[in-house]
Amino acid sequence: MARKFFVGGEWKHNESPKVVKKIVSTLNEAEVPSHDVVEVVVVPTFISLPLVKSLLRSDFHVAARNCWVGEKAPISPEMLVKKDIPWVILGETKRRAVSKETYERVGDKVAHALSQGLKVIACVGETLQQRQSGSTMSVLAAQTKAIAEKITNWDNVVLAYEPVWAIGTDKVATPALAQESHCEFRKWLSENVGAAVATSTRIIYGGFVNGATCQEFAEQPDVDGFLVGEASMKPEFIDIIKSATVKKN
Repeated sequence: MARKFFVGGEWKHNESPKVVKKIVSTLNEAEVPSHDVVEVVVVPTFISLPLVKSLLRSDFHVAARNCWVGEKAPISPEMLVKKDIPWVILGETKRRAVSKETYERVGDKVAHALSQGLKVIACVGETLQQRQSGSTMSVLAAQTKAIAEKITNWDNVVLAYEPVWAIGTDKVATPALAQESHCEFRKWLSENVGAAVATSTRIIYGGFVNGATCQEFAEQPDVDGFLVGEASMKPEFIDIIKSATVKKN
């Protein structure tokens, strides 16, 4: 069975309600491939989450930016489920760095979120220093192993490969380089988690992608979609969603 293309849009700013409504209106009016072809999830800030949830078209979904373990946490999976928020994004590389989250802590958060009925976009990725030292796969392996040790069912997990060095810098990963990393990552999953998991789990690219580059990235066989930053708040996000159609050819 082919892996359904997945496009996540992570909104990086606390925009005013007026701006948020404009972004949502653009999404609601867009003609995009059907849900059978592409799954679309937007990740607003916590402040904008209720507004986006109330206005967004039904075939697109929303995700929370992070949650914690336990009902008394600032934002818990239980809270999100009660508010009918189906997705959460965990383990973002910048959050790992700023909040000093260990691999094990991220694994605990992923497992708890799944146990409460959430679907998870789990982020992994390496820094420029780690890539230059040839440690990319060992870093991705360690991050993913911490998750794999805590869960057995991967049906509701999407893995987002975030090369830290290619986000907001002058370093750009080519489609071929993204494919190479995704292919090696999938091979590791097959050998260390299971062939079925490796075949079915979507690995999306969280480096820099925009409307001009998305199709070439989407053509790569092991790139199952994107986690988009700044471009997800612009009209070109529609072009990124439409790039899913290359998988049908």
